[in-house]
Amino acid sequence: MNERYKCFADFYPFYLSQHQNKTCRWLHFIGSSLVLLLLVGAIVTNNGWLLWFIPVVGYGFAWVGHFIFEQNRPATFQYPLYSLMGDWVMFVQMLRNLLRH
Repeated sequence: MNERYKCFADFYPFYLSQHQNKTCRWLHFIGSSLVLLLLVGAIVTNNGWLLWFIPVVGYGFAWVGHFIFEQNRPATFQYPLYSLMGDWVMFVQMLRNLLRH
């Protein structure tokens, strides 16, 4: 992970290589889904306190996937913005795949 990526398009193949384990990918998907639900819940209920749970849920599910199932170090430690973008690109790709079936 020593390479510095100059653009997201160069980073994303590396990101996917760090998410080869199916359980890890699904934990990311579940965490991202819960993040969206928390965001909507905070808006609908006008309860800003729910926003405090977003990083806990989002990172919690992802890090369990990495440390236990993928057995690697999350890329977010070195590439926080690109990793966040990668999470959402992978989420949309997984969602599209689910909707096709």
